[in-house]
Amino acid sequence: MKPYLLIMLLAGATLWFAGCAHYQARPISAEKVAADFSRRTLTDAGLKAFAETNLHAPLPVWPLTSWDFTNLILAAFYYSPDLDVARAKCAVATAGKTTAAERPNPTLSVAPAYNTTTRIPSPWLVTPTLDIPIETAGKRGYRLAQASQLSEAGRRNIATVAWQVRSRVRSSLLGLYSARQTEALLMEQQAIQAENVLLLEHQQRAGAISAFELTQARIAADSTRLALRDAERQNAEALAQLAEAIGVPVGALDGVQLSFAGLTEIPGDVPAGEARRQALLNRADILGGLAQYAASQSALQLEIAKQYPDIHLNPGYEFDQGDNKWSLGLSVTLPVLNQNQGAIAEALARRAEAAANFNALQARVVAEIERSVAVYRVALQKKADTEALRANLQKQERIARAMFDAGEISKSELAALRLQLSASALARLDALTKSQQALGQLEDALQSPLGLPATAWQNSPRSSEPEK
Repeated sequence: MKPYLLIMLLAGATLWFAGCAHYQARPISAEKVAADFSRRTLTDAGLKAFAETNLHAPLPVWPLTSWDFTNLILAAFYYSPDLDVARAKCAVATAGKTTAAERPNPTLSVAPAYNTTTRIPSPWLVTPTLDIPIETAGKRGYRLAQASQLSEAGRRNIATVAWQVRSRVRSSLLGLYSARQTEALLMEQQAIQAENVLLLEHQQRAGAISAFELTQARIAADSTRLALRDAERQNAEALAQLAEAIGVPVGALDGVQLSFAGLTEIPGDVPAGEARRQALLNRADILGGLAQYAASQSALQLEIAKQYPDIHLNPGYEFDQGDNKWSLGLSVTLPVLNQNQGAIAEALARRAEAAANFNALQARVVAEIERSVAVYRVALQKKADTEALRANLQKQERIARAMFDAGEISKSELAALRLQLSASALARLDALTKSQQALGQLEDALQSPLGLPATAWQNSPRSSEPEK
């Protein structure tokens, strides 16, 4: 073999090896992952930087003295494992764009031979041949379009998962607010009932009331005490659910002051037609479904393009016992036994499947919006009714207190009215909670703007790769 040929081969091999990626081990330790999770807190310096980046303003104090809904959502976007999974899937789809853009590599074939029957001028025969593939019919462009559309679908999926994270945080925070308010109202009710039972005991000993009336009051007091224990349990469960929604251990919320600002405010009615239009234009899963369908279109175009064979140029050189010979070949695959009809049929079926999935999604979204609007309107009406009832009872209580001060009614009669007012406060809280739940479902159905930049959920704030 000629020395310069050997030098060229060695140089090519060296360049190829230098450009190759190398494997790096990233083992996962279940024990370390669990330990890292247990150390998560709302005082983390990385969380502070993440919050300031997405709020576009420095935080006035750190750790925060009070955590409101917006800050809790940012903490959830920072820690949520579901968002980590969505970001990782999007990264896989985005990496597919690099794969789709790659051009096929040429192939080098070398078949050295040695002629033992002669040594003059040279017994060696060396025939290196190149196979240079040339893609036709725009196949690379279709691959790139499909990969770009799948990447866009992955990006939209991140926004969909972000809404699910937001919904869980809001629902958990609302549940915690309702449990704490219920607990406070039941404690107030329990105090009124204890005072009433003590008063009735004195009246029963004086023969003014029967033992049955006293027993009924005691049963009511016992029922309130059991309801209070249930509210305490709901409080603990809601706190655990909030920690899970954020992605931190429950201990991370110990001593954290939570703000429930905004949970007592209910906006007015929402026109169903405008709500439907906005959702069908802006919902992330709708846009993601469109991207999936566009990807199926590009996949079909790619399979149709594969009917046309690629061209292979085969330039060659032959060192034949001292003679230098050059050749130029061309080869194509002859589509005589099949024209890629099977793959085209599969791509057509996948496009039809993507269209059916999108139509089903759109119908489901429309039904979800209409149901959410109807439930929200009923909840608003119920809230208005309980507000009117409570206002009426408050007026009656003021009158009853004046009558008690004037000696016109007894203390037990005043206590009975106070208990009715306490019960109305619980009914009002229940109506408010249901209204907020309906509002949350409506917001989820519409996927209205979060009020935070998309970078808050699109970019991973923490390294998702474990250490070596």
